[in-house]
Amino acid sequence: MKEIIVTPVTTTPIVETPVKVGATDNETIEYFVYYFFGFVEVLLAIRLILKIAGASVTSGFVRLIYAIAGFFTMPFDGIFRRSYAEGSGSSSIFEPAVIVAIGFYLLLAWGIVKLIRISSGEKQAE
Repeated sequence: MKEIIVTPVTTTPIVETPVKVGATDNETIEYFVYYFFGFVEVLLAIRLILKIAGASVTSGFVRLIYAIAGFFTMPFDGIFRRSYAEGSGSSSIFEPAVIVAIGFYLLLAWGIVKLIRISSGEKQAE
């Protein structure tokens, strides 16, 4: 007769990991803040490139970009002087106010998101 050897079976406990399904309300607000200020940053960068390239203001697209981005650069106009360079048929303009605006809105977006995270009461990563 054969002898049957029974070995004990060890089971590993199943650990459930919580899965995040959607964004919280605070995260949704953070995404909106980053999206809005990201859009502003892109507009300002396009304005800077168009001004440096000497884009013609007779173009509707150029006028639109200058008008919208001009609203966001207005508080910074006059901080530094503009630099002009005349070329053949176009004049290039360097506006330091646009660079200041880009930095300001970058820091503003970061600060708003930090305030949202602090006010949410969640533990912050160090």
